[in-house]
Amino acid sequence: MRARKSQSFAVLMGDLIGSERARSVTAVHRAFNKAIDTSNKSYLASIASPLTITLGDEFQGLLRTLVHAWRVASELRLRLLVANVSCRFVIGTAQLETPLNPKEAWNMMGNGLAEARDKLNDKRTASVYRFSLPGETTVESLLDGVGDSLTEVERGWTPTQLEYYSGTRDESRTNAAIAKGFGVTPRSLYKVLHAARAEFHRRQSAVVQRTLTALDERYGLQ
Repeated sequence: MRARKSQSFAVLMGDLIGSERARSVTAVHRAFNKAIDTSNKSYLASIASPLTITLGDEFQGLLRTLVHAWRVASELRLRLLVANVSCRFVIGTAQLETPLNPKEAWNMMGNGLAEARDKLNDKRTASVYRFSLPGETTVESLLDGVGDSLTEVERGWTPTQLEYYSGTRDESRTNAAIAKGFGVTPRSLYKVLHAARAEFHRRQSAVVQRTLTALDERYGLQ
């Protein structure tokens, strides 16, 4: 019998931080479910196996590229922070040895899945962005370092800084239009974003995206 050819995907896993200590666990899980549902709808064309909540406060899914996994994680992070919910993520590669489940991210096995799960369960670092890239030890470590710096910036945001930064993620809108939407002047918007280290955060995010784009090309993920 001919062996099944493995399929390569990007894996995205995540779990909520401190959900058991929340004032309203129901509200946290409502926000979590809504955010996951929104991501599945927004990235439908890029998702191979949908983001699936597994143990109440964890999720996993398979995407077609590492870049899309990063974009989903980045947007989920901000969307959940706005809802006052914190979540940690692991982005990695996986080679399925079993059939792809396109309906939910269950009942699949392959190289890379266990490694990503182990990294998610490693709570020795406070970083919310981590990477699991078997065979790419140096790149993985560098990306983990960038993820740590992004986490530190985000941890210092005030609610207003978070709101304004999230509002500037839409590159189709000018800062003047964004400022008007918030009811402030462009100068006030700039001052808040400067205090939030928004440009540094964008540059670091771009480093991650460029690196993952190169890895997608190397692995033939598309």
